[in-house]
Amino acid sequence: MGERTVLVVEDEEAIAEAVCRRLESEGYRVLVACDGPEALRLHERERPDLVVLDLMLPGMDGLEVCERIQRDRWTPVLMLTARTEETDKVAGFGAGADDYLTKPFSLRELAVRVRAILRRIERIEERRERSGPIERQGLRIDPARRRVEVDGSNVAFTPLEFEILLTLAREPGVVFSRDELMERVWGYRDFAGGRVVDSHVARIRRKLNEDGNDPRFIRTVHGVGYAFKE
Repeated sequence: MGERTVLVVEDEEAIAEAVCRRLESEGYRVLVACDGPEALRLHERERPDLVVLDLMLPGMDGLEVCERIQRDRWTPVLMLTARTEETDKVAGFGAGADDYLTKPFSLRELAVRVRAILRRIERIEERRERSGPIERQGLRIDPARRRVEVDGSNVAFTPLEFEILLTLAREPGVVFSRDELMERVWGYRDFAGGRVVDSHVARIRRKLNEDGNDPRFIRTVHGVGYAFKE
């Protein structure tokens, strides 16, 4: 694997400089943008492997930048936010972010998250080469093309939603705790993992038109986690 490029989008100069120095010390090539339009230009020109994106940007906020980044080519995004409300984090994931850090954060933690995301991308690429489509009860998941069909109709999923659904569907009947899903999909665990997993599963169910009382695909194992129905 060659040198990885990380685009840092942050309007606070001191934070941008500190993040840049830390990531460069980890061996990454780092680009810096101070606002949304510059971030989009750099993303289109340089095709970074990962974007570290501040939610609160002047003019164009991080959610819009994230959505526009994902339109043409999926790029993993680590969102930085000063907001602690759960709704803001859920909105970030809905826009296509892969992970988030709440300010203030440690540079060590940021480096850990960046490594975890890039390792996940490597695993995804490896699985594409050796995994065929999975078909379960009218649901078809194609790992190579990153496509999901339900009863013959395409359904759009964010990368994280896709990975959670794929993880569950590969092993029908196996109960995954929230921590286990966090470990499998994100590559680490944290104290907020349960709420993050729950919000993703809720969105997956909505996209699959699941009946909450009689789910067709994903069942909740109360007090434990989730399983794909056998």
